[in-house]
Amino acid sequence: MSNFLLQNAQRLHQAGNLAEAARLYGEVLRLNPNQFEALYALGVVYYQSARHADAERLLAEAIKLNPRAAEAHYFRGRALQRLNRNEDAIGAFDQSLALKPGFVDALMARGVARMSLNRYEEGLEDFDAIISAEPQNAGAWNNRGCVLQGMNKNEEALASFEKASSLKPDFLEALISGGSVLAGLKRFEEAAKNYEKALSLNPDLPYVLGNLVLYRLQCCDWRHLERDRARIASDVKAGKPVIQPFLNVTLSSSMADQLQCARSSIAYQWPKQSRALWRGESYEHDKIRVAYISADFRDHAVARLVAGLFEHHDRLRFETTGVSLVPDDGSVMRKRLRGAFDHFIDADRQSDEQVATLMRRMDIDIAVDLMGFTSGCRPGILGFRPAPVHVNFLGYPGTMGAPYVDYIVADRIVIPEEHRAYYTEKIVTLPDAYQCNDRRREIADAVPSRAGLGLPEDAFVFCCFNNSNKLTPEIFDIWMRLLQQVDGSVLWLLDDNPAASRNLRREAAARGIGESRLVFAQRLKPANHLARHRAADIFLDTLPYGAHTTASDALWAGLPVLTSRGSTFAGRVGASLLLAVDLPELVTDSLASYEALALKLARDRNALDVLRKKLARNRETCALFDTARFTRHFEAALTTMRERQRAGKAPAHFGIDASS
Repeated sequence: MSNFLLQNAQRLHQAGNLAEAARLYGEVLRLNPNQFEALYALGVVYYQSARHADAERLLAEAIKLNPRAAEAHYFRGRALQRLNRNEDAIGAFDQSLALKPGFVDALMARGVARMSLNRYEEGLEDFDAIISAEPQNAGAWNNRGCVLQGMNKNEEALASFEKASSLKPDFLEALISGGSVLAGLKRFEEAAKNYEKALSLNPDLPYVLGNLVLYRLQCCDWRHLERDRARIASDVKAGKPVIQPFLNVTLSSSMADQLQCARSSIAYQWPKQSRALWRGESYEHDKIRVAYISADFRDHAVARLVAGLFEHHDRLRFETTGVSLVPDDGSVMRKRLRGAFDHFIDADRQSDEQVATLMRRMDIDIAVDLMGFTSGCRPGILGFRPAPVHVNFLGYPGTMGAPYVDYIVADRIVIPEEHRAYYTEKIVTLPDAYQCNDRRREIADAVPSRAGLGLPEDAFVFCCFNNSNKLTPEIFDIWMRLLQQVDGSVLWLLDDNPAASRNLRREAAARGIGESRLVFAQRLKPANHLARHRAADIFLDTLPYGAHTTASDALWAGLPVLTSRGSTFAGRVGASLLLAVDLPELVTDSLASYEALALKLARDRNALDVLRKKLARNRETCALFDTARFTRHFEAALTTMRERQRAGKAPAHFGIDASS
């Protein structure tokens, strides 16, 4: 009877009738609880039915009965992977491979598990072993590319993805991953073609359309922009994972859409974990323990803003930890950051759970996420609730939409009271700008001549050093009208990539502006880049995503910034910075008034000189560049958060007084 039931169950299993197969396997086990084949097969059915905890339990029992069953170890490893227990999964795959050397499925799965733990060299060994045995295995070539991409070996990664695509032309993952590497190499037009092909194969792929739009924006290809905006806005409203939140703030002027986009991404990629690491315990520390989490602890714009904050912390009251999600780049900035903290953790090769567990063991009081949804972010760390208080600060201009992030640090300009409904975090309002700045930022003494920079000696120079993806046709239209009305004037832009420069020249020509009126600046070291700002006359901001670090750079270098206050956090930072440097005259509330003021200042050099001199005076005394003042206010905010938490009070909106 038992054999008859087992055979029927196996037949149904092979036919894909998992529910009925599970029932019959259960009947076999009721008659004989130690029937290995039934235990093993039911474990596989549970794995295939996404009942991963049950699958792991049954397969472990089956292995006790038959420790030499390589496939049972393999499927147990797969279940452990699904349970995010990758270290245990690797052990299971090791067992499987010891029993069945060269077992391709186990090698593939172990390589993926190792890759998920950033054990890239070991993962590469697994995929290379598969390719050695099966050179036509497209999946192994694709995974090899993923490992190499993780190791920042982008050219080699691209070759692997292209090999995978050549073996399997409709291999979506290889197309998408190859496009990502091409984008990292600033080959945005080619990246866009990969994504266009992927969408032609499957129009509903998560995030692919959003990335395609980004790559088009990166090379200033605006031909499809109006249509793409409409579709993305529609899909965001429907709750679809069509675009990453950080990309959406580049496109969207809707606070409601940005909130919905953030919530959808958190639910899709980084949901709250069912098991919280911090469970309400009370910490008794003499100092407040603060951990800052970032993938920008390197030679990066965010690091250049925030380094001074870390160095100014009151070490008698705060114990700080830097949690780096990126490898050491060997830069001077990395060395400086490492020295700014009491503790520094190289966590780039640790899983989210491992990082969170370490923070919990350190009894961190407040975890500050400096990334949000920016490149290299890992919100999943906070999803494990490693600390009593979680904070969203600086890196991402908007809500994270996450139930496990308690506060966002802002000011009254970037998040006015009427916008609070569009944030899941409670708002901490600092008295000056939310953005910290470092007074130690060096500006080279030598200012290149205009001729040396490719600029005309006597003409008016409009400038914008924002990345090319922030440039939109609406803003560009205004800039071209300014060039038409100000004789001989030029527009000085950052030379981000060859395609962008070529397309911008084409767009200018379509508006009657000769290509010589656009001048492109090569990237320089930070000190030299700051110095060359002095060759420009005025910095023009963008919308809907304005200048952030680039605006602070300009102001620190003494270059006035003209902005239009937008409708979202990302478009209001310029206004926040200008008010903190006491230049409200340069904040407008519409694009029409922005254009009119730009034209007025270009025609009235005396008025512009007055503003430049005012900036030069204010630069030394204003709140924006007073790192010590900012740190006092930020520490007051951290202290209030901790006091509320220790008193058993829920997070709440609060502001910091300027006298703090």
